[in-house]
Amino acid sequence: MDYKFKLSRIHCAGCALALEENINEIEGVSAQINFVTRHIKIKIDTENPAETLTAVKITISKFDHSIELLDAEDEDADEKREKLERVTNIARFSVSLILLIVGFLLEVSWVKILFCAVAYFLAAYDVLWGAILNVKNKNIFDEKLLMSIASLGAFVIGEFVEAVFVMLLFGVGEILENLAVDRSKHRIKSILDIRQPYANLYDGENTTQVEIDKIAVGDFIIVKPGEKVPLDGVIIEGTSHLDVSALTGETKERVVTNGDKVLSGSINGSSVLKIKVTSLAKDSTVSRIIDMVQNATETKAKSEKFISKFSKIYTPVVLGAAVFLAFIPPIFSGYANFLDYAYRALCFLVVSCPCALVISVPLTYFAGIGALSRAGVLVKGANYIEVLSKVDSVIFDKTGTLTKGEFEVTEIYANGEHTEDEVVELVAYAENFSNHKIARSVKKYYKEKFSKKPINMAWIEDYEEIAGKGIKATIFMSPTLVGNAKLLKENEIRFVEVSKPGTVLYVASGDEFVGYVVIEDTLKPDSKRGVQELKNIGIKRVSLSTGDETNVAKAISAKIGLNNFYADLLPEDKVAIIEKEIESKKTVAFVGDGINDAPSLAKANVGISMGGFGSDVAIEASDVVVMTDEPSKVATAIKKSKRIHKIATQNIVGAIAIKAIVLGLVGFNLAGMWLAVFADVGVSLLAVLNALRAMLK
Repeated sequence: MDYKFKLSRIHCAGCALALEENINEIEGVSAQINFVTRHIKIKIDTENPAETLTAVKITISKFDHSIELLDAEDEDADEKREKLERVTNIARFSVSLILLIVGFLLEVSWVKILFCAVAYFLAAYDVLWGAILNVKNKNIFDEKLLMSIASLGAFVIGEFVEAVFVMLLFGVGEILENLAVDRSKHRIKSILDIRQPYANLYDGENTTQVEIDKIAVGDFIIVKPGEKVPLDGVIIEGTSHLDVSALTGETKERVVTNGDKVLSGSINGSSVLKIKVTSLAKDSTVSRIIDMVQNATETKAKSEKFISKFSKIYTPVVLGAAVFLAFIPPIFSGYANFLDYAYRALCFLVVSCPCALVISVPLTYFAGIGALSRAGVLVKGANYIEVLSKVDSVIFDKTGTLTKGEFEVTEIYANGEHTEDEVVELVAYAENFSNHKIARSVKKYYKEKFSKKPINMAWIEDYEEIAGKGIKATIFMSPTLVGNAKLLKENEIRFVEVSKPGTVLYVASGDEFVGYVVIEDTLKPDSKRGVQELKNIGIKRVSLSTGDETNVAKAISAKIGLNNFYADLLPEDKVAIIEKEIESKKTVAFVGDGINDAPSLAKANVGISMGGFGSDVAIEASDVVVMTDEPSKVATAIKKSKRIHKIATQNIVGAIAIKAIVLGLVGFNLAGMWLAVFADVGVSLLAVLNALRAMLK
């Protein structure tokens, strides 16, 4: 049984990590807390899930009495409550600061202590109460307890001002940290605000506004100018401009007309469109995007896992060092120095919280996933960002990936006394019954060239399609062959075989070679730029793997500047090439779009699919989805991933380094509580702000 809740009133990343561990100790329970979004996913595999869920709630309550589990529909109310609490806390801290300043300026010692005491308890009462309850529940490594011990200890040894400031800076820092996290969440939310909740259902006469969940595949809907397309579909009637920036990051609009596929989330620009629905609401492009982005942070990167393990060791070690510092040195230096060493130990406690590390790394990936989605690249997990940042070999599929998958007649050759028109006519008649892309391109060319001379099927007899070779038929009462070189050779037709960058259809009528037609798949406009951009960011090995013949692969590679190509491949051959690359210590990204690419997408270190018009199987098998179908977005994904991973590394190294330096300074009595507070709250805030850089372009 799977459950998903919002965690209310959890403000410490280290606490979230500890709570997750406590819940996972319950038999049959697997929990995962996303501190950035404040969500918890609970998977229960027991005979009585309801009873086990109650045990989970009890565990959470024992861990921290203030934390609540909320259903998704309660999230808005919880956000309003948090905003009210934030305003209340700001007012409370302001009064505390005023009392502290007044007390500091007073000369009478007992009055000064009184003002500082009131200021302290006004700033710290919720933390102190939380610490008491957590001690009762045996949660001794809680941040509230650490801060309570440190601040009360400072108060006891006479450091009144510092005791109050510890709590004030802790509270203000927590507010600023939450504001920064909320900002990132709201920006992600705005990115995902692309779903149209209703559709204009058309019944043939009237339109009725209904919820998108009630629309079935095959229904017709009307999309008016300015409305978002609610569901994926095909245009039945109308021509318009679509703004697809929310889906793909493209700034230019797409012109669409009858027969074109449209994706949910696009904004209709100029004219009314009648659309036949091709997917249910839950399977639509918008739903897939929202699901991918919201769930992406649940798959942790290696650096996140490192932080989880590190914090388990770090906090107990620092606490042990604090105890050691408080009691051991005074034994050897004389108990007159006990208060001095106790003060240093209290500073150690302030530094000990690992929140800067625990929150900043997942927040970096969360912000980065949002930035990538805004650029039209959907990443299914934070771990794939880390893999993308290390890619050093990219292998492209050809058809539908580097090329449009739209074939065009590029050359016609007529032999002897035959004419080009005669060659085209024979090929079009021979391919008339085929629905292959190549056949469609020939028929389209014929229709455009001979618009007043439609194909007369009465002239086609004895039609036979020969697998892997071509077509044999009687056309215009003459035995005709249209296909590859093998077909003509088997039928002992004398002709000259040519090598062309495309598919060559040879034509013979009777026993005579008539000519040939060359058909090429057209390159996508940015394929060459995409390859060059990969090289610009340091990817030295960019290859092509295709089922096409060698001459086709060679020509495509030369046109767009690929380093290497593999031709005449079956799906299993592509997988073997990827395995060989991985064995040679390469981090391989495979880019494809078709059903036959699914094994390769799954086998590569990171599979990248073309999501605009790619197959559902390919999208499902991939780790990254390019919504624009542009090869150049592969370079964008890798480049942004490198930057995101770099920011995460900066946060890890920076936070550990600063905390280590401050601990050293405190240990040698070269720094006090002020710097210790900065090493805790200040470093957390800096790490969060640095993490938000991942959201920038």
